[in-house]
Amino acid sequence: MQLLVDSLSWVCLVGGGLFLIAGAIGILRFPDFYSRLHALGVCDTMGAGLTLLGLMLQGGLTLVTVKLMLIFYFVIFTGPTAIHALAAAARLSGVEPEGGEGGRQQSST
Repeated sequence: MQLLVDSLSWVCLVGGGLFLIAGAIGILRFPDFYSRLHALGVCDTMGAGLTLLGLMLQGGLTLVTVKLMLIFYFVIFTGPTAIHALAAAARLSGVEPEGGEGGRQQSST
């Protein structure tokens, strides 16, 4: 049984690490502010969520797991809210998505 919990924990930790790496690459490589915010949202919720879930599985039924669960809920609720607030503030200040109005790509012909 312990082998199953350890295996599931490592799958969550590796998956979380992969999401964090993909989000970091997206922040560096995406062309405009809004697509970078999307990469940050994926990085924040899935990467941190899977990492915390893997750590909870490693912690067992202890006080550490309760603290990790509180951190998990804090990240899940505040991350998307903060990203939405940043996107709304950028839109109000006049930052346009790449491709023009509405984010649609404009053809060159």
